Amino acid sequence: MLGPIGPRVGAGRWSLVVSLVVAAAMAAIAVLTVSQAGCTDPGRYVARGNGYELVGGCVAADDLSVEPETAPSAPSTLPDSRFPLRP
Repeated sequence: MLGPIGPRVGAGRWSLVVSLVVAAAMAAIAVLTVSQAGCTDPGRYVARGNGYELVGGCVAADDLSVEPETAPSAPSTLPDSRFPLRP
């Protein structure tokens, strides 16, 4: 059936078309981002001890900020205000 401008497109087809366009745009942005990252060594994972370690790559140890460990705080004796009627 023809509409005022042309053939009518159902909501299902329109949703599919929009989804495919958005997926293609996101893929293009991902490729562009990776190509401009400036990292020639992507790194690799090596099995060590109880897990895996990333060896190589573009991230240096100084790029990561590590918060100092703090002692756990004592449990509060106040009632939990999120559940005031909880027994």
